Amino acid sequence: MLDVLNFKMKTLDGKEVDLSKYEGKVLLIVNVASKCGYTPQYQGLEALHEKFASKGLVVLGVPSNDFGAQEPGTSEDIKRFCKDKYGVKFDMLEKAAVKGDDKCSLYKYLTSKETNSKFAGPIRWNFTKFLISRHGEVVARYEPKIDPESDEVVRAIQTELDKKN
Repeated sequence: MLDVLNFKMKTLDGKEVDLSKYEGKVLLIVNVASKCGYTPQYQGLEALHEKFASKGLVVLGVPSNDFGAQEPGTSEDIKRFCKDKYGVKFDMLEKAAVKGDDKCSLYKYLTSKETNSKFAGPIRWNFTKFLISRHGEVVARYEPKIDPESDEVVRAIQTELDKKN
């Protein structure tokens, strides 16, 4: 069965990464941008990383320039911005399309009713969050206005982390 762990993407350094390397981890996949009203959520995402990484959470940022051209930079620009402005240490992937005809395979999977019937639908803006179980299943979706450190998100992460393989 196809799940999130079956995809390959590239890191900001241009190296291919097989998402199967995250098997057994809980993932929070977020389409991010550095010039968005929600950009301060990087701080909350990094706080989640700091708090839960040792327990098995992986925050995975996917830069996207699909909304208002709010991620115009190169991979190097994005990396520098994230490190200097927000001290980001969580995993970041290469800039990718999350909507439209050029949508990357991972986001085709995340947004398609055929592959993700419970949480499908178009990405409406930057900082849409998908919570993925240790086995690669999408277990929750949070729209951009939901803060990553909200009780709702933290409870859901904790619930997934408490489920041992």
